[in-house]
Order: sequence, then C-alpha cells, then structure tokens
Amino acid sequence: MLQGVPFNNVAADILSFEAGMKTIGLLGGITWHSTLEYYRLINEGVQRRLGGSHSARCVLYSVDFAEVQRLQEEGGWDLLSGFFAGAARRVEAAGADLLLICANTIHRAAEAVEAAISIPLVHIADATAAGILEKGLKTVGLLGTRYTMEQDFLRNRLERHGLQILVPGEEERRIIHEVIYRELGLGIILESSRAAYQSIIWNLQATGAEGVILGCTEIPLLIRAEDSPIPVFDTTALHAAAAVDRALEQRP
Repeated sequence: MLQGVPFNNVAADILSFEAGMKTIGLLGGITWHSTLEYYRLINEGVQRRLGGSHSARCVLYSVDFAEVQRLQEEGGWDLLSGFFAGAARRVEAAGADLLLICANTIHRAAEAVEAAISIPLVHIADATAAGILEKGLKTVGLLGTRYTMEQDFLRNRLERHGLQILVPGEEERRIIHEVIYRELGLGIILESSRAAYQSIIWNLQATGAEGVILGCTEIPLLIRAEDSPIPVFDTTALHAAAAVDRALEQRP
C-alpha cells in the first residue's frame, strides 16, 4: 500500500506513465561542455515533438576527461575501450533503453561498447550520414581530433553509407586538434581560431567538398552554419536528434 493505494495500482500507473518514451543513456563528460549541448538538444527535441512541459528521460554517466585525454595521448585505446564498455553497462543497469557515446573520438570504442550491452547503441556516424544524404550530398570534409581524422573508425562507418570523405592536410589537422584540446575542451572560444577553421573549410571546398562534418562534438561551439561557405553537419545536433527519434518511436 502507498498512502492507501494498492501497490498493484501504483505499479500500473507507473507503467502507463512511462509508456511510449524510452530512456536515453548518455556516456558524457568527453567533454562536459558538449555534453551540456546534448542534454539541451535532446530535451528541446522532446519538448518540440510532444509540446507542453515534456522533457526527455535520460541517464547520464559523466567521466573525468583528464584521464581519458591522458590515455588517448599514451595510445591506451584498449584500456579506454574496456573503461567505456564498463561505463555503458552501468548506464544500461540504471535503466537506459538506448545509448549514445557523446563524442566522435570515443566511437573508436563503439564495438567494445556494443558487445558489452544488450540495448542499442545509436552510432554518431550513422546519424551524421543520414543528415548528409538527406541533403543530397556525397563528398564531404571531416574536421575532428587528429584521432578522428587520421584513423579510420569513423571514416569507414561514414563510407559504408556511400559517402566520400576528405580530410585536411597535416598542418591543418594539427591546428584543428590543438584548438579542440587547448581551447574548446576548456570552454575557450577565440575569433582567431574561428578564422583558422574557416580557412581550412575553404580549402576543403576547393578540393571538392560539398559540405563539412563538424566531427568533434566541441567544434559546433566554434563554427556555425554562417561561418562556412558550404553546408555544415553538426554531429552533436544530428546525434541528439537521432536519439529523440529512437526514444519516441513507439509514441502515437
């Protein structure tokens, strides 16, 4: 009994209350600045779809990015994969029905994470590719950490969708990476860095890019649509929108 109400009735009311909206699991803190954007975009998306005072059901596991960054720099990708697999299991145990890794680079651990859980992983590359193909584009530039630009874990997934991926030159990759880790990941936004990124995007356009993927979840804090001569694809926004679609797919 709960305040005179039979427990079975309470349980039925809870199930009815929860019906139709799935709980979104978020692996965040990589970095917390972009995780804020995920939380905002997901809740805005749910409210826009359902109206009123609706908001998203979320479970968030936020990591200490300093430890993640150290392992990245040391090449400890196996340790990172194991760590995020364990974190994903905790999110599932907390009640999540689907999972997002709130970072492009950490999708290097996507296979390990998927193997560790029984709920679906909404992959950032699939959400991004869908957004690009919806615009009718095929050749796009990719900005991100040097791991994302130089390794193939994200590029291969994007290419499975029939996309051609262009990456900046070596010096430009260095600039992009350093801005992410020395500025954007710390919440620092500099006009000089925006200008540098714009120049890189112009160069990508000159080599055939029809659009550009903002393939680090911090880059949209610096580069907006109006900053680019070609369409930009914000992986944070596309990923968050895909999560809202999955969370609400069973609602009337």
